[in-house]
Amino acid sequence: MTPETSKSETLFEFASQYLVAGVSGSARLNAALGRPVYLTHGDGCRLYDVDGRTYLDYNLSHGASFLGHNHPGVRKAIQQALDMGVICAYETEHHSQVAETLCRLVPCAEQVRFANSGSEATFAALRVARAVTGRAKILKFEGHFHGLHDAVVWNAHGPARETFPTYPYVPPQVESAGVPPALADLVLVIPWNDPAAIRQALREHGDELAAVICEPVNYNSGCIPPAPGLLELLRAETAQRGICLIFDEVLSAFRMAPGGAQAYYGVTPDLCTLAKAVANGLPLAVVAGKREFMQVLSPQGPAAHSGTYSGHLFAILAARAALHDIAQPGFYDRIAATADRLYRGLTALFAAHGVPARVQGLGARFGIYFGVTHEVQAYQDAARIDGELGYRFIRACFARGVYFHNYGKLALGHHGFSAAHTPADIDETLTRVEDALKTMGKG
Repeated sequence: MTPETSKSETLFEFASQYLVAGVSGSARLNAALGRPVYLTHGDGCRLYDVDGRTYLDYNLSHGASFLGHNHPGVRKAIQQALDMGVICAYETEHHSQVAETLCRLVPCAEQVRFANSGSEATFAALRVARAVTGRAKILKFEGHFHGLHDAVVWNAHGPARETFPTYPYVPPQVESAGVPPALADLVLVIPWNDPAAIRQALREHGDELAAVICEPVNYNSGCIPPAPGLLELLRAETAQRGICLIFDEVLSAFRMAPGGAQAYYGVTPDLCTLAKAVANGLPLAVVAGKREFMQVLSPQGPAAHSGTYSGHLFAILAARAALHDIAQPGFYDRIAATADRLYRGLTALFAAHGVPARVQGLGARFGIYFGVTHEVQAYQDAARIDGELGYRFIRACFARGVYFHNYGKLALGHHGFSAAHTPADIDETLTRVEDALKTMGKG
């Protein structure tokens, strides 16, 4: 135990007595550090911990704090919610105003339903798809993460495979205990960015599939964009067979365009899910889609969904403030400029210091693939990362006041910057990263 981390270590030891593994959620443990970070506050693009240290933040609440911490508009929104009496489970005029804004920004959104988490949103979207189609099976892609409920907790992570004897199908691999094995019969898994696999799977199983669900940009595997024409192929093939196409935009929404990846690529799904950045750190998720699909939700239709905390007023007012900011002229020009400065800078530093690493990013989220130098096009490319090298990098950066989060040696994860990061912040980051690269072999 070192003096500069003594308070954090003491807190972790105390928390471990009362919280499972010492954390409120498993992803809060930074695997490279062996513990979570304990903060006093955040402001803009910086975090401040209990040991008096400051960090430039490239996790941003796992992507939720897109506009930065302590955003003045969000603070004002929370104060308004307090002044309204902390009311919960009632409708206000603000709910329909935020819904209207989302329907204006997001191409597939003709109606929306609010939820509390990304997992809940994908759960509800799949229920809608099954209710509309009368079918039970879903198709997902290897390396794509859609939450932790039983229907989707399959093949988001895992080791590299040298052989693929069941092509185009990836054997279903459940990623949690407590999931009934029989549910494997309801999920098909295929590789991402493989048009032949898509065509074959839909040709052989199209009449059984309620939905195809994907991350249109696979940020949960770092950042793996769709190959040219892939989303268009998915749209055409699912429409031909009456299969609901769901874009899970929990992470991709708002990163590169106000309408998310579907607006950026010009491909409109039947349903999408939003969360993370929509309320800039407040818990809000959204199921959005075409009216004919959304109308099956209760009480309009037979597919049950509700929740006491759905569309909590704090989150709704925060979303109104966040959506106002991202819709301003020039907002995404600044995001693109920051992305170019950061990604080019990191790539140049890795090359200059002989560190094998591939940086891939789109908009405000990115992945760093240590030990990989070629383009990452699918999960199996990414699964060959050098996890130990990644650990060393994150620890070296942490010691120099740059915070990257890590979910495990073989977990790819994702990083990001906020709208609060300035060019000066990026330059300061690159200077600190360069110092880390110079010394990480000695740590």
